[in-house]
Amino acid sequence: MINSNNENENAANIVPVRLGLSSNFEFECHKGVKCFTRCCRGINIILTPYDIIRMKNRLGLSSDDFLSLYTTPRIWEKTDLPVVTLKLLDDEQESCPFVRDDCGCILYEDRPTTCRYYPIGSASLSHKEGADDEGFYFYVHEPHCLGFQEKKSWTVAEWRKDQGVDIRDEINSQWTDIIVRKRSFPANIQLTEKSKELFFMVSYNIDQFKRFVFESKFLERFNVERDTVDEIRSDEVALLKFGLKWLREILFQDKQLEPYQS
Repeated sequence: MINSNNENENAANIVPVRLGLSSNFEFECHKGVKCFTRCCRGINIILTPYDIIRMKNRLGLSSDDFLSLYTTPRIWEKTDLPVVTLKLLDDEQESCPFVRDDCGCILYEDRPTTCRYYPIGSASLSHKEGADDEGFYFYVHEPHCLGFQEKKSWTVAEWRKDQGVDIRDEINSQWTDIIVRKRSFPANIQLTEKSKELFFMVSYNIDQFKRFVFESKFLERFNVERDTVDEIRSDEVALLKFGLKWLREILFQDKQLEPYQS
């Protein structure tokens, strides 16, 4: 996932050095750091499908309610794909709705992938197990961040495991693959509106997708094994992975793309 934290500052402060999984850096964030929670203001975070599942379940909300209350829809540039960003508070600092000055993030255990990666950015948009390319990572080194003055040492691989992004990248891998493949299409080839709706539903509204699978003729039209049906009925992550696999086949094998008429 391409990290997009404190967007205005980052353009001038991303260190243009490619990092691999074995690259070393020193960083630590805790309440004793003077800039604590500063990086949670003025942010632009694209949420991943698994982010939505974790956050809406933590808050006890349906997908519809979470999307309405805490996200802003947009079209991702160069992909023509609908995504959502975290909706910020309308305060002077444009704060994350889940940050508190005294304790930090109230959803810390379920915080978004981009927040977990910080201060590392990922530019590879590909996290497939067994891939030869170990990825393209970089520093998101903002002037206000004092975490780099701390002496805790990490490799990128250690940081990813400690922050849980390795698991999240695996769960979201088919989603990022769809984005990469769509971004490689010529500019005059765009998704149909129906395809965009399907992409958004599978990616972000897992409750709606579950109704789509189990309350329509979906299971009559598609040959789904009984064990898979049982699994996706009770496990949202399994349902998400199933949906993304199905979506990828629909978009790229069943030719749901059509030329854009300018």
